[in-house]
Amino acid sequence: MAVYTEVLDEELAAFLATYDIGMVLSYKGIAEGVENTNYFLHTTEGAYILTLYEKRVKETDLPFFLGLMQHLAGKGLNCPLPVSNRQGEALGRVANRPAAIITFLEGIAVRRPTAQHCAALGAALAKLHLAGRDFAMVRPNALSLDGWPPLFGQAEAQADMVSAGLAKRTRLELEALKADWPSGLPSGIIHADLFTDNVFFIGSEVSGLIDFYFACTDAFAYDVAICLNAWCFEADGSFNLTKGRAMLAGYQSMRRLEPVEVEALPVYCRGSAMRFMLTRLVDWLNVPPGALVKPKDPLEYDRKLNFHRHVKHARELGLEA
Repeated sequence: MAVYTEVLDEELAAFLATYDIGMVLSYKGIAEGVENTNYFLHTTEGAYILTLYEKRVKETDLPFFLGLMQHLAGKGLNCPLPVSNRQGEALGRVANRPAAIITFLEGIAVRRPTAQHCAALGAALAKLHLAGRDFAMVRPNALSLDGWPPLFGQAEAQADMVSAGLAKRTRLELEALKADWPSGLPSGIIHADLFTDNVFFIGSEVSGLIDFYFACTDAFAYDVAICLNAWCFEADGSFNLTKGRAMLAGYQSMRRLEPVEVEALPVYCRGSAMRFMLTRLVDWLNVPPGALVKPKDPLEYDRKLNFHRHVKHARELGLEA
């Protein structure tokens, strides 16, 4: 979440006049994340998030994202629910941006997850995969293997300014991933961005999953790999095997990984590290003027990618027989 577009009082009032959510008591920007503009909205009827869609989010994808949240909420998954206006529409416009109002979820995002948090997250991820099995819409993953070379093309000329040799090692890894990338694995709806700031907890229990704006149709094991990278590395760059073991056990308590998924997990971890290194690199080099957001370090994921180059089996990530 972040703030790229300022919403004027009169613009907000005109937009909210089409909803039945009460009178505005307060609203303020949320200066976190990197993708969309978000405001916390407090009205006489409750608390909401106003999201203005920016950057990589295509307006044509918004019915998929909003429909998915409605579907998952209907299946009992605790995720934000888009609020419809008086015309029954969940998508509108404000400040010349596509916009939606979604319900606010209680809970906090943990910055330093424990193994217990990782186990709960793994189970929640599996529940998401299961809940999305009968969602009718499909959205290809634009930020998977075929999308990485164009991303790299946006940053290649300046990559070595961020880290010496980054351009060369990225080119070599892209070639290796193209050769090694799995296909035909169990697939369906994945979140594709389930970082610690997109999961809320009350105590050690997951109270909600948010930010579905990278959700797509892809391999379930790839989503697991994204979470291993996001949740199981320590601040010093080391992989915490105990957290990996807890997350994978939590996932498998709800959905058992198939043998082909187990075999593919190391390369999916390499691929997910590449995906986030590249998007962070592009963001690092292209922060919009005046944006109230600090870009995330792409080299964090370059280091994770280097770790995964040496992983040969999912056991090294915590998978138990």
